[in-house]
Amino acid sequence: MPQQDIKHFYIPDDQSIYLLSHKDAKKLKDWVNLCVSQLEKLGYIDIEMIGKGAFGFAFAGTAKNGDQLVFKFSRVTLPQHIQDRLEEEAFMQALVKHPHVPDLLEFQRIKKQSVLVMERAKGIDFEKYSLQYGPLPARLVIKVAVQLCEILAFLRAFVFDGHLKPIVHGDIKPSNLVWCAETEEVSLIDWGSCVFAQIDTRGQPITTNVMDLMSSDLQSTNARLGDVYFIGDDQLNGKLSSPRFDEQGLASTIYALASGQSSRYGRKAIPPSSLALPQEFATVLEALMSDEPARREEAGDYLLKNYTHYKRLVFCDENLSESRSKELCLLPTWIYKERRDIETVVYSSRKSYLRQLDIGNVAELNYIDDAQFDRYYKNYLQGMGETEKGFIAAVSRLGKYPVVGGLAIRWEDEGIYVDSSLNLFDPSRQYSFDRSVDNVIHLARAMKRKGVFKSCMFNAKNTLHVERQNDNMPFKPSSALGIPYEKSKISLSEDQSRMHSYFEDGDDPDELLKLPNSLMSILTKLNDIHHTGCIIFEALPKHLKIHNYYTLLDHSKQAEFEDLLNGIIELIPEINGLGISGFMKLPYKDTRFFEHKAALEQRFYPRNPKQKICDG
Repeated sequence: MPQQDIKHFYIPDDQSIYLLSHKDAKKLKDWVNLCVSQLEKLGYIDIEMIGKGAFGFAFAGTAKNGDQLVFKFSRVTLPQHIQDRLEEEAFMQALVKHPHVPDLLEFQRIKKQSVLVMERAKGIDFEKYSLQYGPLPARLVIKVAVQLCEILAFLRAFVFDGHLKPIVHGDIKPSNLVWCAETEEVSLIDWGSCVFAQIDTRGQPITTNVMDLMSSDLQSTNARLGDVYFIGDDQLNGKLSSPRFDEQGLASTIYALASGQSSRYGRKAIPPSSLALPQEFATVLEALMSDEPARREEAGDYLLKNYTHYKRLVFCDENLSESRSKELCLLPTWIYKERRDIETVVYSSRKSYLRQLDIGNVAELNYIDDAQFDRYYKNYLQGMGETEKGFIAAVSRLGKYPVVGGLAIRWEDEGIYVDSSLNLFDPSRQYSFDRSVDNVIHLARAMKRKGVFKSCMFNAKNTLHVERQNDNMPFKPSSALGIPYEKSKISLSEDQSRMHSYFEDGDDPDELLKLPNSLMSILTKLNDIHHTGCIIFEALPKHLKIHNYYTLLDHSKQAEFEDLLNGIIELIPEINGLGISGFMKLPYKDTRFFEHKAALEQRFYPRNPKQKICDG
C-alpha cells in the first residue's frame, strides 16, 4: 500500500465528545438523541449508547418482553458501499449459530438508515474487565482460551450450501469478547470484519468449482483490517483471508489479557513464558506469536487439536487480594480515595525517535487531527519496531484509567531514567493501574536507544475551546474563559524539591505549533512557580483547544499564578499556525533508574497448584 494512503487504511477508534468543536458535538448529540427517540417509538426502553466508531453507533435497549438487545446503526453520512457493510455483517452473523455468539434478530432499512438488531451478550467486554481487575489469573486465561478454541473450531468447519466454507471473524480482541463473570462464559461480538476464508489452513484455495480458481477473487484479499494492535502480520499486510487470521487474534487476545496490556506488541520484552501460565500452554502461546510462519502454524494446529485437554488442568483456589496487595508498582502512584468523573486523554510527544525505519513522507505521519490522534489513527506506528509499538500502546492504555499527570523517560547507555506524576482517582483500579505502569517500564527497559519521551495525561472535560470562522481570523476567547487549577492540600515551597522544568530538554522536534514569544515569556515565568501539571495548545483551522491540568503547590504564589494563567488567555489571539505545542511540569525530581533488560524471566504456573508460583 502506498505510504500516502495509510491514514485512510487504518480504522478510527472512539473519540471523546469533549474534544469536539461545539458544532460537531451538537451534531453528535442530536444524532444520538434521534436514534434514541426512534428506538423508543418502536417500543424499546432503557436505551443507552454503548459504543461508537468510524462506521456507526451501537445502542443497548430492552424489548417489551424483557429481552436485552443491541442495535447497530450505520452513519448515514458514509458512502453507500461503506453503509452496505452493515448488511454484510448481518448476513455473516446470521450464519453463525453458536452458544458463544449472540443471535442476529433482524436487519432492516428505515428510509436511508440501516439498523442491525441482535441479542445483547451478558457481562462486560474484556477490555473493560482487564482495566478494572488487571492481568487475568491463569485459571481464567485457560478458560477463555478453551472457549475461543471452540468457536474457532466451529468456524473453520462451517458448511455453506453443502460445501466447506470456513468463516474468519477477522477482529478477535478483548473489547470484542464479552465476559459473564457469573457463568464464566465468553461471547464473541462485532462481526463487521467477518468474511468467508479464501484459503484453508494449509494455504490451499477454498473453491467449489474450477471457475473460482480462474476468477480474480484469489488475486486480491477479501479480508477487512481489524484492529492493528491485535491482528497478525498476514492480515495486516493484505494476504488472502485464512482461518490462521483468527489464530493470531486468539493468541494476541489471550496474551493481552494474561499480561494486562492493550496490544500484542509487547511479546518480546514481556514474553508469554513470563506470565505465570502453565508451561505447556505458555510454550504454545509463544509459538503462536513467533516470527516464523511454520512455527506459528504448527502451534495453531496443536492448539486446535489439543485444547480440550486444558479443561482438565487443576488450579488452586484464587485468593488474590492478599497476594496482589503485596505487589509494589515500579513507579510511585498516588491513589485518591474519592472517585472523579475523569475522561483521560494521553498526549505523547517525541515519538519520532522511536521509529527505526525511513518512512518517507514524515509530514503525512505528523498530520494533526486533534490531541487524540494517537487513539484515533494508528498510522504513527509505521516505522517502529514491535517493542516500540508495544511501549506506545502501553502508555496509551494509561489513558483508559481516570488519571492525570505525566511521564518523562530518558534512555542512556546504562539504562533508563524516569520522572513521573501519576494520580489515579479510583482506588478499586489500583492493582490494574500499577500493573499497566509496570508494563510501560518493562517495555522501556527493553529498548536500546538514546532519547527522551514525554507524555501528559489530562482530563478532556477541562479542555477549553475557542472557535473562529476561518484561519485568517484570530482566535478570540470569551470573557468568561479561564484556565482552572487546584491547590495541593499542603503548601510546598520551591526549595523542598528539585523541579522537572518545562524547558530543560530543549525544543521538541515533534511539536509543530510555534507559540508567540509573548506567550512563551509567560510560560517561562509560570515555570518559576512551584506547581505541577501540563498545558497543551492544539490549533486547527477553525478550532483552538487548550488542554490543561494544573495543581498549585506553593500557596504563597497564588495571586501571581492566577495572573499568569489569565495572561495566557489574553494572548490567545496572537497564536498563529496549525499544530500542537505542549508543556509539562512534574512536581518532584525523584528520578527512578532502571537498567536495560531485554526480556522478563521465565515464570510458570507450578505443576503442583498448592505451591507458590516459582521463577526460573
